[in-house]
Amino acid sequence: MNEIVLPKQLNKAEVSCAPSFDEVKEALEIISRHKTLQVDNDFGGANHQDNLDLNRSYPESFVADAAYKSSMPDLQNGPSSLIKGTKTGIQHVGISNFRLPLKWRTRGGEPLVLETSVTGSVSLEASKKGINMSRIMRSFYKYSDAPFDLETTEQILRSYLDDLESFDARLQLSFRYPMLKRSLRSNLEGYQYYDVAYEVIRKGASSTRIMHFDYVYSSTCPCSLELSEHARNSRGQIATPHSQRSVARISVVIEDDKEIWFEDLVALCLKAIPTETQVMVKREDEQAFAELNGSNPIFVEDAVRLIFAALDQVSHVGDFRVIASHQESLHSHDAVSILTKGRTFEQVSFDHRMFASLYHVG
Repeated sequence: MNEIVLPKQLNKAEVSCAPSFDEVKEALEIISRHKTLQVDNDFGGANHQDNLDLNRSYPESFVADAAYKSSMPDLQNGPSSLIKGTKTGIQHVGISNFRLPLKWRTRGGEPLVLETSVTGSVSLEASKKGINMSRIMRSFYKYSDAPFDLETTEQILRSYLDDLESFDARLQLSFRYPMLKRSLRSNLEGYQYYDVAYEVIRKGASSTRIMHFDYVYSSTCPCSLELSEHARNSRGQIATPHSQRSVARISVVIEDDKEIWFEDLVALCLKAIPTETQVMVKREDEQAFAELNGSNPIFVEDAVRLIFAALDQVSHVGDFRVIASHQESLHSHDAVSILTKGRTFEQVSFDHRMFASLYHVG
């Protein structure tokens, strides 16, 4: 350990710049709080030792009153001199994957309680050190008993935007939404789960509302189907076309504060691509699914165009994006496609893990 010892005698040059005894004592009291340093006992060593004998039991009876709380340091709201690195504005700073159960409105009228993952962020001015992130989380508990939808999401966004005194903000709520699905021929029922996210983006006085969700389906390769039929017809050779689990990620802007139900968008996708993966099946259902795939062979290019055509007919849907990934059983790689309408989802560069995030493992 380093021992700090002050000189007992100072020469004239040292006296002219030496601190006073009280200044030294004050400095030593600060240093003594760090147990890695030893303090010379000439400066109240006994008192310093007392400071090191801290209470090591949790004070259950202690109450933090208003005066005590006002005395506590708040580095995140400190002066700009505390900023590390370049003093520049930050586009997004906040929280990710804060989870809580929320009541979601449904088309049927009964709210559904679902575990929800929250990602919320605000912009930060160049002169500010940071934000109090807990305010984002506290905003949710103010509304925890209310049925949630895009309108509620925007109310919360405005709430913590004002609390944090920022000018831009983003909020995304993600959950898995169950829908009861009937099998193709046996009439069995089971729950299909959809990955859904509601997002509200606020820039100044304008806001954008977006719904994201994944639609999982089976894709039979048209080329492979034709080659299989050629082998059967020309050589009497049994052959099977390759098909695979596939995912379309749909993102739509909801325009003019209008309401669109998630269930309606699922029905739209099912009409465009009817080969949605099945939940409960018996032999007759499995055969029906093979027939359904044979009747609807589809390339990845076809997938995005079919969903595009369906979305383009919905009046209160604005800009949208369709991403499709056919996770090939023939190849060791995937076939992918992206199709967008409008400027909201135009991108030059994509996250390098975007397509990998489309895998659904059940």
